[in-house]
Amino acid sequence: MKTHSTSSAVSYRDGRFSPSSLKLADEVPVAVSYNGSTHAVLMATPSDLEDMAVGFSLSEAIVTVPGEIEDIAVVELDNGIDVQVRLATDATERLRERRRSIAGPVGCGLCGIESLDAAMREIRPVAAETRLRAEDVGDAVRAMGKAQALNLQTRSVHAAGWYHPEKGLTAIREDVGRHNALDKLIGAMSRSGTDVSGGAFVMTSRLSIELIQKTAAAGCGILIAVSAPTALAVSEAHGANITLVACARGDSFELFTHPHRIIGRNLQDVA
Repeated sequence: MKTHSTSSAVSYRDGRFSPSSLKLADEVPVAVSYNGSTHAVLMATPSDLEDMAVGFSLSEAIVTVPGEIEDIAVVELDNGIDVQVRLATDATERLRERRRSIAGPVGCGLCGIESLDAAMREIRPVAAETRLRAEDVGDAVRAMGKAQALNLQTRSVHAAGWYHPEKGLTAIREDVGRHNALDKLIGAMSRSGTDVSGGAFVMTSRLSIELIQKTAAAGCGILIAVSAPTALAVSEAHGANITLVACARGDSFELFTHPHRIIGRNLQDVA
């Protein structure tokens, strides 16, 4: 599907105006429907939507394994896209317990949630024990910048990637919404049978609570981001046993929770 469009504009450079042409990221309403009923409507980039459906279903605890999804059909409509997911019987019952109706902007992954209890759902602590060298953090972020094909054209989309301490950055997904990008990545890794506990998630965005919840649901023990976390995200990461690395720029970063997964000189003296 088309991920970007070209728009005319007027540029101002060196004190003069001139006509210009820019590539802009596409953003469309994407409905996620289960067994014929719309469950969520997300504003998203129309790419890797099967991955997003699987990742969303896993990270929102609608399914526990991809095998509970029997089929996915991506249907283009006049006013958007409907990703139609057919669930097995057990997952259908779980869906009733965690029903949502979302119609929110790309900046929010919890818009429209029906209760405070659902927003602050209890998550199981992550058991992953994979460790990274301090130098790996900068390597992961630099690799993300080079691999963001759509963002290199449009400068307006987020990315989520998976970094392995020996193999480097092995997967990346992009979207106008940071939580959509992570769902796409989780779905892609799950569909390929990759155990994400063996590496780290890397995000180009700030870290809010829904990204911690999705990381925990996937079982990944390290979450790296170029921007800062919210206070609630730090609290949630602490309880979820997730190593939270943020403000990762160049060779520097801030380590907020569970530092034992990052290997570096004199860390034990300050952590």
